[in-house]
Amino acid sequence: MNLSGNAVRYWLDKEHIDQSHLLVIVDDLALPLGMLRLKATGSNGGHNGLGHIQQLIGQQYARLRVGIGNDFARGRQIDWVLGKYDEEDMKKLQPCIETACEIIRSFVLAGINTTMNQFNGHPQKTSSNLSKEGENVLKDSQ
Repeated sequence: MNLSGNAVRYWLDKEHIDQSHLLVIVDDLALPLGMLRLKATGSNGGHNGLGHIQQLIGQQYARLRVGIGNDFARGRQIDWVLGKYDEEDMKKLQPCIETACEIIRSFVLAGINTTMNQFNGHPQKTSSNLSKEGENVLKDSQ
């Protein structure tokens, strides 16, 4: 995963895909479980996989960050990232997964700008935040 730039660059080159058609979907410890953040470009935010992609192809590609939370004991980050979610967390994640699929579909069919206009800043009802805030908001942090 930390060397994912190799695979991204390979497929972009092999299939002659323009970077404007690339959407990288990535887990994000800094976002609460189930929160989504869609961006057209940006930094790697400390994510090793994104850092490697940027090292090889630059920052000009879209990314969809999927919040996985950070509810792990000190030194147990790898176990958290590679572990399995329990039934309660999966119930929280299901609406997020459905919204992420809608975002991916929109990105493919309409492009990043239309997709960001449609999803960023608009409340997305999810069970992951209903108890806290009543809604989960996709954020455009550019």
